[in-house]
Amino acid sequence: MIASLIERHLKPGNEYIYGFADLRGLIPPGFSNYEFGISIGRSLDDRILEGLLDGPTIEYYEHYQNINRELAILTQRIQEELLALKIKSLPVVPTISLRSPGYRKYLDTLSYDLSHKMVATRAGLGWIGKTDLLISEKFGPRLRLVSILLDTDPGEIAVPVEKSRCGKCTLCVEKCPAGAANGMLWNIDVHRDQFFDAFRCREKCGELARQKLKVDERICGLCVSICPVGKKKAHPLTEMK
Repeated sequence: MIASLIERHLKPGNEYIYGFADLRGLIPPGFSNYEFGISIGRSLDDRILEGLLDGPTIEYYEHYQNINRELAILTQRIQEELLALKIKSLPVVPTISLRSPGYRKYLDTLSYDLSHKMVATRAGLGWIGKTDLLISEKFGPRLRLVSILLDTDPGEIAVPVEKSRCGKCTLCVEKCPAGAANGMLWNIDVHRDQFFDAFRCREKCGELARQKLKVDERICGLCVSICPVGKKKAHPLTEMK
């Protein structure tokens, strides 16, 4: 029932992936009424990403924002339909902004109360790459994520992904202009800070945005564009192991 509801909203379907997650024991106190989640991934435009040679472009920046807005509207519409079915849900916005209530708290750790990537891995959509991106088999890291928490078991719970499938590939590590990644492989027992310096990444993203876009934002995209997983004419995943 919930799956068919979700699929009605994901148009065109080939631009989305989604899955259901059991989040019991993983939800922070502020979200404790919700024990399950929906993770939705919306693909980014390959042509725009191919244009990222040495940093973000205006086209990528606008595309990134547009997809975030699209996902925010999408989750609101899904929430309304779930409510009509007496299912309580809580959409979690795609990204935090300077105007978000929790922004100052976010700056302390550069992490959210609820991680979209955690929900996505529990929903079986992919794994965490060496530059802390969600890597899906269909789109690689070329997607934006949004989450909807549920107070009801949606059924069709996915098998979680609990370790990296990046193997020996280091393309994103080498491409990162901040040198923020050390190449360590992720698994559910490895904290982000052990393999990726989010503060170094954020600082460089701000520098690139000011230099190339003339905006006070934090955006780069180079590690997204270089990843071979999900890329058209990419090497098979098995070649990365």
